[in-house]
Amino acid sequence: MRRYGFLLLCTLALAALTTAVVATVASARSTPQIRAEQAHERAVLAEVNQIGVKLQAAQDARWSAIQQLKLVKQSLHRNEYRLHLARGNLRNAQQRLMSRLYSLYVNGSPSTIEVIAGAHSLSQVLDRAESARVLSNQDAALGTQALHFEHAVQARERQLKQFEQKRVQAVARRNAEAQTVAAALGQQKRLLASIHTTISQLVAQEAARERAAAAAAKARLEAEIAARKAAARAAQQQAQQSTSNPVITPPPVNIPIGSPGAGHAAAASIALRYLGVPYVWGGASPSGFDCSGLVMYVYAQLGISLPHYTVAQWNATDPISSPEPGDLVFFNGLGHVGIYIGGGRFVDAPHTGSVVRIDSMSNFGGYDGARRVP
Repeated sequence: MRRYGFLLLCTLALAALTTAVVATVASARSTPQIRAEQAHERAVLAEVNQIGVKLQAAQDARWSAIQQLKLVKQSLHRNEYRLHLARGNLRNAQQRLMSRLYSLYVNGSPSTIEVIAGAHSLSQVLDRAESARVLSNQDAALGTQALHFEHAVQARERQLKQFEQKRVQAVARRNAEAQTVAAALGQQKRLLASIHTTISQLVAQEAARERAAAAAAKARLEAEIAARKAAARAAQQQAQQSTSNPVITPPPVNIPIGSPGAGHAAAASIALRYLGVPYVWGGASPSGFDCSGLVMYVYAQLGISLPHYTVAQWNATDPISSPEPGDLVFFNGLGHVGIYIGGGRFVDAPHTGSVVRIDSMSNFGGYDGARRVP
């Protein structure tokens, strides 16, 4: 039973480990490979639980067999004393029988003439005849008693040995069953630990990829904003110069900076600050966002008020053919919205169980169009 308690403790530890892994995965972006490993993990965990139930039944049966064997051994111990008494009775009966046989061999059985000749009166004749008959009956009883004791001792010994052998075989069988189930449980636990390791590695790889993507997007956005500012300063300087002193301007920087004065590029930079904030339905603060709540909060930092609803945000903005950093992109029949950051990517709060992250427009699907906040 102590061993069963230890196994139960191991099962509880496995459940705690599984909960920790699930919590870790929930905080990172879910990919098809991670979801497949999670499904495999749930299947293996269900098998572990089933095997645990079988192991409990095997351990209970093994414990019951051991208790029965203990009772048999106690019965054997009590019967040892009874066998000792039976053997003593057998020896006494055998000794009495041997003594009687020896007496008959030496003295012989008294005949009727000897019984009458040795008597001095009729009463003595009757007494001596009765004594001879009793002695004959005692001889037969001694033999029968000795034979009965011998058979009883042999039968009891055979019965006890057979019973003990069956109990020993039952304990051995239960031990083998428990070992088989424990081996299967150990194999499934090792498989579950391997799946945990794989999921942890995939989560770490996905988190690193997201960090790298966020850093690259932020650097690209900063470069776009700097290029846009430089272009605006150059245009202003060119307008102020006299036509008699033309200035040869350098070739344009090969960075997509959008149309002059287009959109609110700062909104993209602000949105990147909240990567990793958990999704909360109806949320519109750094403690938790949904998709339209994130858009509303980011633009509020720029002093622009937007409604907290994707359809209302669509109606409150202007249509554009190609998005620039800071523009809004809509998906799934106006069921989802995000803030475009350039390079075919956008920042959004996708769904329950996820966080604010960077998604690819080409992989998201269900694109409805882009809108610009006036």
